[in-house]
Amino acid sequence: MTTPHRTVSWTRLAFAVVAAAWLLAASGVAAGGRQVVLLPTTGVVDDVMAGYLEGGIASAAADGASAVIIKLDTPGGSLDATQRIVGTILDAPIPVIVWVAPAGGRAASAGTFITLAANVAFMAPGTSIGAASPVGSGGEDIGGTLGTKVKNDAIAKITSIAETRGRNVEWAVQAVRDARSSSAAEAAGLRVVDGLASTLDEVLAKAAGRTVTVAGAPVTLDLAGADVREAGMNPFVGLLHLLSDPDIAFILLLLGAYGLLFEFHTTNFVTGILGGIALILAFTGFGSLPLNIAGLALIGVALLLFVLETAITSHGLLAIGGAICFALGTSALYTGPVDPFEPVARVAPALLLVTTGTTVAFMVLIVVAAARSRRAYPGGPGIVGSPLAAGSTGIVRRPLAPVGSVHVGGEEWTARSSDGRPVERGAAVRVIGTEGLTLLVTPVDPAS
Repeated sequence: MTTPHRTVSWTRLAFAVVAAAWLLAASGVAAGGRQVVLLPTTGVVDDVMAGYLEGGIASAAADGASAVIIKLDTPGGSLDATQRIVGTILDAPIPVIVWVAPAGGRAASAGTFITLAANVAFMAPGTSIGAASPVGSGGEDIGGTLGTKVKNDAIAKITSIAETRGRNVEWAVQAVRDARSSSAAEAAGLRVVDGLASTLDEVLAKAAGRTVTVAGAPVTLDLAGADVREAGMNPFVGLLHLLSDPDIAFILLLLGAYGLLFEFHTTNFVTGILGGIALILAFTGFGSLPLNIAGLALIGVALLLFVLETAITSHGLLAIGGAICFALGTSALYTGPVDPFEPVARVAPALLLVTTGTTVAFMVLIVVAAARSRRAYPGGPGIVGSPLAAGSTGIVRRPLAPVGSVHVGGEEWTARSSDGRPVERGAAVRVIGTEGLTLLVTPVDPAS
């Protein structure tokens, strides 16, 4: 009876030994396999970017990463989002390295605050940093007491960040007070950042061995031989961040509007559904942008005039008015930054010219085609397609008093009673002639 128990005991012991060996091996791999998480961060600083960096840093800390590298390239952004990011970096449980890259990139306005908040900061050659002065809704200086309050608050914030990280406080104050900007080489020489780094390997090599303060305690960066794991935005978050681009939101607005207009003209459901989705995405992006309702209304009026041009003979006047409204609405679609550190949002001039020119060219083709079709009638201008033969019969759709409309030959026509007498809706009429686009009709005896 003892043999089975001994067998079970030895089996359990074997499993325990194997499990312990796996745990020791895993811990050895975890200890020896250092990992650094790379967070590519580009575009306007908004709530999407703030949430991405908060989640990325928290996830990297939970996975036991040695450090986080934020590869930064931004023109600036929302003040609230900037404060969230700066707070996340200052309170991070692991070292945070900011690398302004690639060449030609920048850490402007809000990006300056983010870079200065890092434990270690590097810049690629050809990049720039600074221009952190608060601006008004149109990109202008904020005057009066409000301007003084906003600027002093920004100076206090950037001074505190620079002092906490041991950076050049005087330069930081000038970046806000005087909108000072510096190249990568100048910033490194002035101790704004910790040096230059052209590649990710250089960042790791120059950061290794530095002692930084993390959660109030000194930590020495041991990054020799560390593996870099890139953790970019997931597709959904990346799409939301992409929609905050003013040009992307504008293009989606046009695609949505034209899709719905085409659906109204030729019902097929496909263009209507796609147009509706594009409009939803456009207004999602507008939620992060300083949308100007007047500019949006002008674009709506322009589209309405384009539709009317296809139905009303205006000899191109409606199309010209639509083109003017379209150009004005596009140029005034955004009011400017809402937050003092947000970059000025506007539709790119090249995109404005291309979309306006394409729309005008399309409307010119429609006007020319309509004019040619009207002149094609041998009986005289003003009638599109084949004329109705005298004697054709139809039904009154809109009462003739004496002018209304009738349904004849599968189409609805403007009509007038030949003798001026009113004719009620639903009455049968016969065509006896035409005057331009107006039919001359006479009531038909129901008995006949």
